[in-house]
Amino acid sequence: MKVELQKWTIDHKEDLIRICNEADRSFLSGRLPYPYTEEAADWWLGMVSEHDGRDGVFRAVTVDGRIVGNVTVEQKADVYCKDGDIGYLLLTEYWSKGIMTEAVRLICEEAFSLLDIVRITGLVYAPNIASQRVLEKNGFVREGLQRNAVFKNGMIQDLCLYGKLKQK
Repeated sequence: MKVELQKWTIDHKEDLIRICNEADRSFLSGRLPYPYTEEAADWWLGMVSEHDGRDGVFRAVTVDGRIVGNVTVEQKADVYCKDGDIGYLLLTEYWSKGIMTEAVRLICEEAFSLLDIVRITGLVYAPNIASQRVLEKNGFVREGLQRNAVFKNGMIQDLCLYGKLKQK
């Protein structure tokens, strides 16, 4: 099984729509529309083409050439401009195979190389132990817990704060 990251292009629109509609949304941000439409894909792919490599790194996660997920690092602004937020999703049939662990390793290398940042922040819902492990396996350190920070699916949840610093 070969895990690689690939730049998103307009040619991937159908794959983007597929993964966004099939993804388990239990721990995803509410800003990801559902159903994920062609218009949503056009907007996102346009944003990616404008920002990729400048203030973000946006990659499709592929396994043996098939797009199965997404991973991004988006540089923050203002006084937080040396920090980037990491986000990712993976289709459920690919969970627990080390795929996202490898994808996060690759995106962190690329983000630290391309972007003018010194850290990457990961915010994870407290019940999402698998996502916490992905970050920990990649050298992210749990820096804190934001109590009652997220309202998702009618429930208030804690949010774990993780950070990874750029190696000098």
